Amino acid sequence: MRIFLSCQQATRQHPVPAYHFWETYLKAGILEAGHHWTEAKAVDWAEGLVYSDESELKAWRDRTWSQAIDEIRRQHQAQPIDLFLSYLFPKQVEPSAIAEIQALGIPCVNFYCDNVRDFNRVPNVFYPFDLHWVPEFKALTFYQKASLNHLYAPMPVWIPPAQRVTDHLEQYGISFIGSRDSQRAHLLAQVVQAGVELEIRGAGWQAKSSNSQAVQTHPKVQTLENQWKFIRSQGIIPWIRKIQEKSLRDPPAELFTAALRHQPNSAEYIDIIQQSLIVLGINRYPSYHYPFTQPNTYSRMRDIEAPMMGACYLTEWTEGLDHLYDLGEEIETYKTAEEMIEKIRMLQRDAEKRQQIRRRGQQRVLSDHTIAKSLEKICTALNLR
Repeated sequence: MRIFLSCQQATRQHPVPAYHFWETYLKAGILEAGHHWTEAKAVDWAEGLVYSDESELKAWRDRTWSQAIDEIRRQHQAQPIDLFLSYLFPKQVEPSAIAEIQALGIPCVNFYCDNVRDFNRVPNVFYPFDLHWVPEFKALTFYQKASLNHLYAPMPVWIPPAQRVTDHLEQYGISFIGSRDSQRAHLLAQVVQAGVELEIRGAGWQAKSSNSQAVQTHPKVQTLENQWKFIRSQGIIPWIRKIQEKSLRDPPAELFTAALRHQPNSAEYIDIIQQSLIVLGINRYPSYHYPFTQPNTYSRMRDIEAPMMGACYLTEWTEGLDHLYDLGEEIETYKTAEEMIEKIRMLQRDAEKRQQIRRRGQQRVLSDHTIAKSLEKICTALNLR
């Protein structure tokens, strides 16, 4: 199968959160599955993430999709394209361009990984796609309610074969890698205060003042106009929660001092995931749509990536994880800080259990949750070769 790929490729660096790994994972995963990928090399898809002004976005969409369609037509005439596969945000989508691709006889599939966090319904611009790749179990109801063709498949992760081993030396401790936000800080503060020695790596953990009383990850309410805009877009209850959370005391930076480590580069990241005694996952996130003490959760990329690397993985329980793994055998999960502490101490004592999780978790993800398996599901759903 020949796949035209649009997954945030860029021709230059952009000031937006990390996006390069999507290209790496998808291209390698497609090749490993025995398929072929192609692209429009001159098109900068990630540039569309930069713009917030609608006129600038429209100019980018007009320019970008015109280039992409021309390239698709040229390549399709020379050698047929079987599938258009994209990872596009709503603001990047041009429905008329999707229709042009479909008119060539090429089905269009879009992957999106933050449905739960970003939406409460499927955006209208997503409707034209022939199929939607949905990695979050909780988001399936969005697509069901919209009567859209969709499939549930994990985050697309690819790890080089040489890294698919489990006999790792445990040279690091109990590791969490990720940027600081209010939910992560409050959760890990409870764990540190219980005497658990963590190793924390990521942006923002050293930036908090001990005198800070506001949850710093959310913008301040500055004017009546801004408040009214927020209410119109988010609703009255999230606005009330936003006001209430301003009085929350953020854990002081000093609490995490002993746990902080430098941010890892790519090679160090792999070593830490593989060689830590335990790797922690956190699936909650800050949102005014939920009470601060009852945050929403959804499964993240690390729920696939860490087991694929052979980690001893302990992650936050969320709906759908039991569809991916045999919980307690292939990965471990927790629902509260107290349960996280209990599971950490259990795994610290039991080297055999840690090795079992490394081995069984990796076997499961490599047999059931690869990009190749997801492409099989897509081919079946669209009746492709």
